Amino acid sequence: MAPGKTIKAKIKKTLPVTGPQAPTVSELMHWYCMNTNTHGCRRIVVSKGRLRRFIWILLTLSAVGLILWQCAELVMFYYTASVSVTVQFQKLPFPAVTICNINPYKYSAMKEHLSELDKETKNALETLYGFSEGKSKVRRDADDWNATGSKFLEIIPLVKFEDLSKKTVTEIPSGNKRKIETSVFHQGSSMVNTGDPQDVVGFQLCDPNNSSDCAVYTFSSGVNAIQEWYKLHYMNIMAQIPLETKVNMGYSAEDLLLTCFFDGISCDTRNFTPFHHPLYGNCYTFNSGENGKVLTTSTGGSEYGLHVVLYIEEADYNPFLVTSTGAKIIVHDQHEYPFIEDIGTEIETAMATSIGMHFTRSHKLSKPYSDCTETGTDIPVANLYNKSYSLQICLHSCFQRAMVDTCGCAQYAQPLPPGAEYCNYKKYPNWMYCYYKLHEKFVKEQLGCQQICKEACSFKEWTLTTSLAQWPSSVSEDWLLRVLSWDKGQKINKMLNKTDLANLVVFYKDLNERFISENPANNIVILLSNFGGQLGLWMSCSVVCVIEIIEVFFIDSFFIVMRRRWQKAKKWWHDRKAAPAQVNAPANEGHDNPVCIDEDLPTFNTALHLPLPQENHVPRTPPPNYSTLQLDAAFTDPLPDTLEGSCH
Repeated sequence: MAPGKTIKAKIKKTLPVTGPQAPTVSELMHWYCMNTNTHGCRRIVVSKGRLRRFIWILLTLSAVGLILWQCAELVMFYYTASVSVTVQFQKLPFPAVTICNINPYKYSAMKEHLSELDKETKNALETLYGFSEGKSKVRRDADDWNATGSKFLEIIPLVKFEDLSKKTVTEIPSGNKRKIETSVFHQGSSMVNTGDPQDVVGFQLCDPNNSSDCAVYTFSSGVNAIQEWYKLHYMNIMAQIPLETKVNMGYSAEDLLLTCFFDGISCDTRNFTPFHHPLYGNCYTFNSGENGKVLTTSTGGSEYGLHVVLYIEEADYNPFLVTSTGAKIIVHDQHEYPFIEDIGTEIETAMATSIGMHFTRSHKLSKPYSDCTETGTDIPVANLYNKSYSLQICLHSCFQRAMVDTCGCAQYAQPLPPGAEYCNYKKYPNWMYCYYKLHEKFVKEQLGCQQICKEACSFKEWTLTTSLAQWPSSVSEDWLLRVLSWDKGQKINKMLNKTDLANLVVFYKDLNERFISENPANNIVILLSNFGGQLGLWMSCSVVCVIEIIEVFFIDSFFIVMRRRWQKAKKWWHDRKAAPAQVNAPANEGHDNPVCIDEDLPTFNTALHLPLPQENHVPRTPPPNYSTLQLDAAFTDPLPDTLEGSCH
């Protein structure tokens, strides 16, 4: 064998063998753990302490278990060739449908309470426009007003502007002309005024405690001015009538409902829940869910759903309160309050009204994604409606609370707060002026309600599509009205007119429920995935690698720094305690002085001057008593070298 190969063989035999050529399994595993990219295995070997090594073993085994489980699931899913077919018959919950007559109370039952107000309204119309029932168009003089009296016009006087730019008005009923110095607020009108634009009608509201604090509210149409003036007095009168009396003056379910069908099955008044609305009187809700049962429908189309025929009884309408004929309905959830005055749909008489619905369920994310509320408990406004939270409930409750706090009483159109009572000008003579001032602030968003109230995060919505058709037709009118009159004949003794009837159909156009949900664009899963992608792309790191980095760069580094600081602090404290003892020690004590004056070894004389050891030092052998070695008899004179040593 060549000399070089012999030397190489001897070196290999002498050096320890590592790697795949290791002689034992233990050494092979140690080499693998020290050189592998699997960080968990390396941390098991290099970790100090049983607890830390046990934690790394547990983490590594958990990661291996998760990998095996996920890989097994992927393989099983890959080789699965089965096909699943799901057949589902969908049913949608049918919404609550609240129906009200546009005329809240029977005029025949209300005449006793409204006789004086109606009389003054007729006289005001005669004075303003020169007409009255059964008389020629002759304007009424002021003397006639003085003879009959005008209580309501004294409280809220009507005025007619002769010149709006100059603020010159004519008072009703006195007929006096004067110039006003107060603020004029023009209320919008949906009616078209075809007369002289200078001929504007309004009414004046003043603070009874301050006659100079007044405001005039004008309308471009006399119809709106008279109606608004009438409604103010009407609400004042109704606020003083007990609820039981108002219910008796309204329309019963038997009066309002003639026929009823739901999904082809007959229904009656027992399927309707009564509900008293301050502005619309007795209303009735179909499928209210009051007994805990909500009806569902499994078929769409106009042949299904709710079919009702309503008896309107136009002849018993209040001529000054309402100017249209028909009913008003609202489709809503069973837990929502029916704000029929705000979003109700009007139903015409002598018409068949078909309302098709699409159901949408929506859910928005709350903070920090949007400024909505889940249940309304975080809104500092008390819910006065005893229904689930909504933005309208919050706004109306906020205004009612502000009304009670500012004016001392509650507005008639909204529920009563605890401990409050409805406004009337016998107890609260300035409530009308206060109400208009407060409502003006509310509309201009100066009351703070729009800033406090928030939208609900979850809500249900029914999109309505309305279509109309003449009903009954001319060829079926005769027999249909006769049959309905016969069905109704037990309560009325007259032939029904088609203008007294309204046909209503409410149905699902299809059974497709649309669910709109907001999902966060970024969540913890996406965040961790993005972190993992960046670490894997640029540093080839995994979760175990991140844990290793945290352990080394944070935990271990922290303990090393703290240990160094502790050692420095301990050394400083030890030196501080040792310093005073060394300063106070005598110079001639101890044999362990580390510093000598001379660099050479001490001589006999210098050794005598070394300090004695400190008390806390280990005792050592004392120096010999050299004086015993002196020979007094032999040497009487000192030697020269001894004299030199003593000099030093």
